[in-house]
Amino acid sequence: MVSSIRDFKNPFFIGIAGSGMSAIAQYLKGIGKNVAGSDRFFKAGEPNEIKEKLEAEDIKCFLQNGEGISADTDLVVVSTAVEDTVPEVQKAKQLDIPIIKRSELLALIAESKRTIAVGGTSGKSTTSAMLFDVLEYAGLQPSIISGAGLVSIIKQGKIGNAKVGAGELLVIEADESDGSIVQYKPETGLLLNIDKDHKEVDTLLDIFKTFKENSKRFIVNQSHSLTRPFSQDKRQDFSWDMNEAGYKASDFSQQGLSISFKINGENFKLNLVGKHNMENALAASATAAQLGISLKTCSEALSRYEGIYRRHQVLGNKNGIWLIDDFAHNPVKCAAAIAACQPIASKVIAWFQPHGYGPTKFLRNDFVHEIASVLRPTDEIWMSEIFYAGGTAVKDISANDLINDLKVLGKPAFFIENRENFLESVRPHLTNDCVLLLMGARDPSLEQFAKDTWNKL
Repeated sequence: MVSSIRDFKNPFFIGIAGSGMSAIAQYLKGIGKNVAGSDRFFKAGEPNEIKEKLEAEDIKCFLQNGEGISADTDLVVVSTAVEDTVPEVQKAKQLDIPIIKRSELLALIAESKRTIAVGGTSGKSTTSAMLFDVLEYAGLQPSIISGAGLVSIIKQGKIGNAKVGAGELLVIEADESDGSIVQYKPETGLLLNIDKDHKEVDTLLDIFKTFKENSKRFIVNQSHSLTRPFSQDKRQDFSWDMNEAGYKASDFSQQGLSISFKINGENFKLNLVGKHNMENALAASATAAQLGISLKTCSEALSRYEGIYRRHQVLGNKNGIWLIDDFAHNPVKCAAAIAACQPIASKVIAWFQPHGYGPTKFLRNDFVHEIASVLRPTDEIWMSEIFYAGGTAVKDISANDLINDLKVLGKPAFFIENRENFLESVRPHLTNDCVLLLMGARDPSLEQFAKDTWNKL
């Protein structure tokens, strides 16, 4: 029975290359555990960047064939994507080694620190990274376990989604998509927004109700109608369009690739785009303020914020064409990503690769509505076929169905089944004043696709 992070020394992660799993693996290594793991993406004789970076941290990596689990292994960690039929799960059961899910382990870690859990449908990774940067700049030596790599940590040659600090504060993402958010009992819970994504809104409301009940302090976005009723104390909440919150943003402006605004009269300027990033910075600042950090310090810290992996990551500009890579994958995020690019150029060409047949079918109408509502007459939306990660999914929908729905609404929408043909097909549509926005998630090859697109642009 594992009830504390003190109860094991030699954990083994099945699926260690995943962003959530690798973050926890690195954190545990950072506090002195002997960490090992395997992944189906590790192939004999083939280079793998995640594997190399984990091994550089002295985390032993194995092929997913069971060889990494030994009699010394005292805990096996699995993600929701790992099935019982995986040989290593079978071996762990034969050796009577405790098996727990990633979220259960993260909950145990959260209990050991003064944890700030960031929840909501959108913006968790960015807000977590911003808050971590503020806390670090303020000298509090925080730790972070994130779903995405911070550029400032990536520059150190690491994956970037985890760091162990000497202080008591820990920032984590609290994921609602698998319901695991209800397991965390943080000192501070932060609720950014609630939108239909992996689950229906009614289900999400129940999940976030438990999240609030489990949090000692609870901070919410007063600008979002669904989060507003969860308020614990309006004086610690944040808003950009209501006067009741204790922390209010105003005077938003975007100048190319930077935004400026005020929070309670304090000037902020960030090298990011989009009003949604003002909200993320506002949420981080309101939370930091509850820990005694001044808004001036928040402003200074966020002026240095370098961003996170694949969140409006600017690859560069060639002949007036900006190429931007983004993790957007649900309807609201896709619309926000497109809108954030519009002040940069007179034309935005957005390409999107949906992931999962079930999620795409569940959100079909929402995707069409959100994307259609944000496109300007000069903008275009392109899609390639849905990313299939394997398993028993029923392939009863195509990205082309969404494109056809958008065409019915009179929108310039295009389907390119194989993304390798995208750049060649889109070239005649490019201008010397446009943004080429690439969107998608879950597919580990998307980063390389963006790099290849940049090289061939």
